[in-house]
Amino acid sequence: MEINCPNMQMFGIKTPIIKSGDDILKAVGAGFENAGISPQDNDILILAESAVATAEHRMIKLSDVKTSEMAKEYAQKYEIDPREMELILQECDEIIGGVPGAVLTITRGNLSPNAGIDSSNAPDGYVILLPENAQKSAESIREGINKQFFCNLGVIIGDSRTQPMRLGCVGIALGTSGIVPVEDARGCQDLYGKSLNITHKATADNLVSAAQIIMGEAGECTPAILVRGAPVDIVNESVEMHLFSRNECMYYSNISKNNKSLSKCQ
Repeated sequence: MEINCPNMQMFGIKTPIIKSGDDILKAVGAGFENAGISPQDNDILILAESAVATAEHRMIKLSDVKTSEMAKEYAQKYEIDPREMELILQECDEIIGGVPGAVLTITRGNLSPNAGIDSSNAPDGYVILLPENAQKSAESIREGINKQFFCNLGVIIGDSRTQPMRLGCVGIALGTSGIVPVEDARGCQDLYGKSLNITHKATADNLVSAAQIIMGEAGECTPAILVRGAPVDIVNESVEMHLFSRNECMYYSNISKNNKSLSKCQ
């Protein structure tokens, strides 16, 4: 599938089902070949975190997980499999609360249901954790793709998230390499000449959201999207995703003021 905008194109890159330990570079390279597409300078490659995590041995068999008493208590409270709850406790930084079937956590600086752990696109009895370090994964993949195809592109590892008070998922970037993920728009003028004072453009997040229209959430077998012509500067470095501190975040700071039962996980 291809989406054309006045200055931007997006190409879905299909691959075989990626299994634990597979070479993600080989899988994506084969996807390029099958699609008849070669990455070029200034392209951006967006990868689903589940595919990257699976290749990095982050798929866990639930029957191998030993549960603690704390995990059993939380599992009963939030109606979650105790083995998955154990993994949530191991992965997250903090538990904020939850609803039946989902625990709201802070994991690697992001608000994440169930610490980003998901059973979608995993075999029965397995779950997939987030990549251990999505930023390093993006750097490594970018280096490999650039070397293989003699180009200079950017890489984003993306995931989907629900937003407060909204039904449905949007995309977020977990790690990026070769692009500036957040553009500082402060000082720019609006339609009426007023200067913007606080606006930052979530460039990487917006690209992941657009990519998910093609990538899908189910059995599409399209874990990679090649973006061409995006109004994004490609840089020869990896810029860390800027995250708010807990006190800066409007959502967290208000939740924490009214919630006395926040639990540190580590």
